[in-house]
Amino acid sequence: MMPQQVPTVSAVEVPEDAALLDVREDGEWVAGHAEGATHIPMGDVPARLDEVPDGDPVYVVCRSGGRSARVAAWLNLNGYDAVNVGGGMGEWEAAGRPLVSETGQPPFIR
Repeated sequence: MMPQQVPTVSAVEVPEDAALLDVREDGEWVAGHAEGATHIPMGDVPARLDEVPDGDPVYVVCRSGGRSARVAAWLNLNGYDAVNVGGGMGEWEAAGRPLVSETGQPPFIR
């Protein structure tokens, strides 16, 4: 399955109680992320499959939608029901969806 064939939804379509997997790098996550999301950087996903959140589907997000599309495609090929969040956390922030940071500072997307 190629990333362009991955089921994709916009940030506003992600249910509030969704199982959300954020595959951005550590610095991006620390600056701002969706509350309740699970963080596994893209390169670590194969080794950390036991940490992928339970969800049917699992919504996968990155900054703009490219990395998450690749991870969602890979997860789908490996037995998961994964959906890409098109537009990523940039669209999430623009849509006014809630964000938290790990720094104590106001969250932002980088």
